[in-house]
Amino acid sequence: MDDLISDFVAECREMLEALGGEIVAWEAAPDDRARLDSIFRFVHTVKGNCGFFDFPRLEHLSHAAEDALADVRANRRSADVGLVSAVLAVIDRIGEMIGTIEAGEKIPDGDDSDLIDALAPGAETSATPTAAVVADGTVGKTATPRTIRLSVELLDRVMSGVSDMVLARNELARRLREAPGDVAVDGAFERLSLIIAEMRDSITRTRMQRIENLFVALPRMVRDLSGELGKQVLVDIDGGDVELDREMIEMIRDPLTHIIRNAVDHGIETPAERLKSGKREIGILSVSARQSGNQILIDIQDDGRGINGQRLVEKAIASGSIEKKDAGHLSPREQLALIFEPGLSTAKEVTAISGRGVGMDVVRSNVERIGGIVEVDSRLGEGTRMTLRVPLTLTIIPALTLTIGGQHFAIPRSAIEEIVRTNGDSVTREQVGGAGIATIRGRRVPEVALADVLGLESNLPSDARTLIVLRPAGGDLYALAVDRIDDHEELVVKPAAPAVMATGLYAGTTLADDGSPILLFDPAGLATVAGVKLEMHERGARVAEGQAAQNDNEVPVLLFRGLDGSRRAMRLAIVDRIEEVPIASIKKSAGRLRAQLGESILPLVGADGVDLPADKIRLFRLNDGESEIGYAFHEVIDMASIDGDVIGAEKPGEVAGVTLIGGEPAELVDAHWLFATHRAGGRRGKKMPVCKLPSDDPWMQNMLRPIVEAAGYRVIGDGVEEKADLVIASEGSDLPAEEGGRLIRLRSTPETGSADDASIYRYDRAGLLMALKTASAGGK
Repeated sequence: MDDLISDFVAECREMLEALGGEIVAWEAAPDDRARLDSIFRFVHTVKGNCGFFDFPRLEHLSHAAEDALADVRANRRSADVGLVSAVLAVIDRIGEMIGTIEAGEKIPDGDDSDLIDALAPGAETSATPTAAVVADGTVGKTATPRTIRLSVELLDRVMSGVSDMVLARNELARRLREAPGDVAVDGAFERLSLIIAEMRDSITRTRMQRIENLFVALPRMVRDLSGELGKQVLVDIDGGDVELDREMIEMIRDPLTHIIRNAVDHGIETPAERLKSGKREIGILSVSARQSGNQILIDIQDDGRGINGQRLVEKAIASGSIEKKDAGHLSPREQLALIFEPGLSTAKEVTAISGRGVGMDVVRSNVERIGGIVEVDSRLGEGTRMTLRVPLTLTIIPALTLTIGGQHFAIPRSAIEEIVRTNGDSVTREQVGGAGIATIRGRRVPEVALADVLGLESNLPSDARTLIVLRPAGGDLYALAVDRIDDHEELVVKPAAPAVMATGLYAGTTLADDGSPILLFDPAGLATVAGVKLEMHERGARVAEGQAAQNDNEVPVLLFRGLDGSRRAMRLAIVDRIEEVPIASIKKSAGRLRAQLGESILPLVGADGVDLPADKIRLFRLNDGESEIGYAFHEVIDMASIDGDVIGAEKPGEVAGVTLIGGEPAELVDAHWLFATHRAGGRRGKKMPVCKLPSDDPWMQNMLRPIVEAAGYRVIGDGVEEKADLVIASEGSDLPAEEGGRLIRLRSTPETGSADDASIYRYDRAGLLMALKTASAGGK
């Protein structure tokens, strides 16, 4: 009898999972006879089994629901909102009783007359659902395949056995590689490997479930939320036939539920608000799944009000997540990313559903814990799309094993872009501001030394290590320096101890073919712990540029030592990249030193009158947007900023002046003079004239601005609402002079366009200084 009851409970559980969505979909399409029949069959089955098992209360309740549905099937009554709500309430009560039976307890005595009375025609219901919710045919209409029930424990034991077989195969493969070759043995091993691989795939499939098991409860949940909030929501579900590891389904259930609750509560407006904004009163919530490589992509999209990035920024400033001076330079994508900061919420009031400022940070951490990411895209007034990217399975994955400091680790092969040797000609490495930068075939990426992150003693010098170029899911590239690459293997991954996972470095643990433990790195977590958070780096770079454009006192510079030993600084925005070229590529031609870099020949400065190195020379590649100059140097000291006064040089030249950086004097390189010479300080008073420059023109901000400031002007951007005494614009620009002010036009070529052309060649330093002085004195 116990076995029969267990089968009854399991069968009811399976049917209950699909039934909530079926009833809600039937409410939206009352003429759908197939859905009505499936609901009727469930309550009929429960009623019949209850009589056999002697569950009188459960039998009485299901019998009442069966009678009401039979009237609908016989066209004696219609499926109105009241009936659907009453049937849902009965199904919920049946689910509670099934749970009691499953726990081995007796169904308590109780009165279900209120639920039974609600099934009668014309009965009043306390539910006030206003949502029209449908699901497409993907969920609930597919033919059920022949199945048998297995306990999860048995399935896990079988999977563990296959995992041990994979490890044994790996060990046998290693021993065969070390032993003398035998064709017959090798052939037998290949056949064994193929059989194990096929068995592994088959057993892995037993762990897979259709994602409809995750989606099936969503229509009911949205219906209930919509009724509680007085909204109308139409749900569209697609991709229920996509399969995912059953453990993964359970892990993403809560994040998905939270995102959908947010979409209904915060995203989709009330019918009145939607009509006022020109939308139809019924909101649309789309949930879809698709497979992309070894990832599953789940999209949740609504057509609601969208996320207000500015409000998120205000909340972030108030909570201390970001500085107020940095807030104005965040891109729209960075503003939306603030939604994942702990404690941020744009809800106007706290409800029972959401708005407490908790949740989205937990959603992201839960998804990232299983190797996935959460992406958000939103347009104010049009809607929001959340995308969950999760791995297909967490069981057996292809990985690369490596060694650092005598210890073995592994990295998922799906995150590896390429493997390069640091001693190759295509790779150069730099240390800028204490951070490593690797240039691989002209592409610059942050470099992380794994030994430094783990606190291990590396067995190799840094220039003898191997670089693994990684791209975490949805992220940018970075290079990981390791001692040795061991092998490509298929590893059986299991969760590591909580203390190990709490470090943020690892995605799990596995065993080597000799039985020794190996930790599997999480590429995204490794980058975060190492300080490589590329979105923040990009944000910081933009903030620095924005601060320079708004005439902040701090100017980011690259502090370096020249070939003559002088301590100098170069505006960071001028430096395109750092190159290392053979000394044979440096030649004197046409009266000056030049450097050959690939197909380009650049004027070389900073190397006159000094002894050049014997083998290679390092140089900054300076770029003004149109041309390039090479600037030779000995070493980079640090990245810094100019926050004090600059004492100007007595005459124009390579050095614009001297200032204190880090408590020591440093010469500031005059990039404008360099380009004016090698291409083909400030006045203070109670009131300084104001010059307006285009904020989005890099040449104006990085090349011209120091000259204008040295001439005694205070520089502002063209987006600043302040009257300017002088406006400088490029030839062809529509930036006009302001009332009572002056205008200087700059052209990019030395030749004038016509006889009455009053523009100035932008590298005519004398002409520029004269025009600035004249404008300052009030002349034309």
